[in-house]
Amino acid sequence: MWKLYVSMIISILIVTGASLLILWAISPLIGGITIESLIVMVAIIYFIQWLISPYIIDAIYHVEPYDDRAPSWLKEAVDRISRESGVKRPRLMIADLDVPNAFAYGNMIAGYRVAVTRGLLRILEPKEVEAVIGHEIGHLKHKDVIVMMMIGLLPAILWWLGSILMRWGWFYGFGRRDENDLSPIAIMAIGVGLTIIAFILNLGVLYLSRLREYYADMHSALTVKNGAYYLQRALVKILAATGKITDKMKTQIAKASQLKMLLIADPENAINVSTHDIDYLIEYVKSIKPSLLEELFSSHPHPSKRLKFLDRFRNTSL
Repeated sequence: MWKLYVSMIISILIVTGASLLILWAISPLIGGITIESLIVMVAIIYFIQWLISPYIIDAIYHVEPYDDRAPSWLKEAVDRISRESGVKRPRLMIADLDVPNAFAYGNMIAGYRVAVTRGLLRILEPKEVEAVIGHEIGHLKHKDVIVMMMIGLLPAILWWLGSILMRWGWFYGFGRRDENDLSPIAIMAIGVGLTIIAFILNLGVLYLSRLREYYADMHSALTVKNGAYYLQRALVKILAATGKITDKMKTQIAKASQLKMLLIADPENAINVSTHDIDYLIEYVKSIKPSLLEELFSSHPHPSKRLKFLDRFRNTSL
């Protein structure tokens, strides 16, 4: 666990430290744009996005309140896990999707929410759903929605600044300029450099996202009775069911992938198998060796690594 905590702290320091250092270094080199104004502009955009995102998510995933209609065992599970996690009970929501998945979202104004899809409730047993709920409540406890938004803000500022400088350098090359000004080529080069740096730092943001998934998995394992065991089963069932998709589900997955960082399992990691032996599936997924690129550009750890990580908690679950 301490390795996970240290890795998260180091990744946050690297992304934020590198971003701030670069912004400080280039501030004397450019004119016409103040770093402060750009930070304020991007921060306002992110803040507005943070405010309205719950309603956007509700619209995209066809989410509606489920507390009143949910079976008693599910409401009791949300109550119990919230209480044991030391967080205010989130609203229970249901998404009208056949794709089996779940996600946590919201903010202090709209309220925090945990949503499950109809497909998830259809394929999982109650104990497995509880383990999934434990994972999602873990995201809320760890403030992952706001943490990931804040960490993604600085690379976004660098990307915006790089894009502006590339366009500015191009158009500025056709106008008059003072001898002391940077050349249009130099301005464009700085812009290209900033976009490349922003891309690299975004890989750090994705790495942090993967760490936060492990963190939420650990929370489920330590909060839900036999949480590691049931979460492993839930994950492989989700992957196997997603692999057997209809044309309608393909459309839903494409839509869900727009915000897939929210989901408990990345739909792109679906597996196509014929067996219903869950123990076999768990071992099969563990045996898969993901490529470096698969991991590098993913917001979720590869399922094989998640299952192996959960193995460490099989004997420590409640």
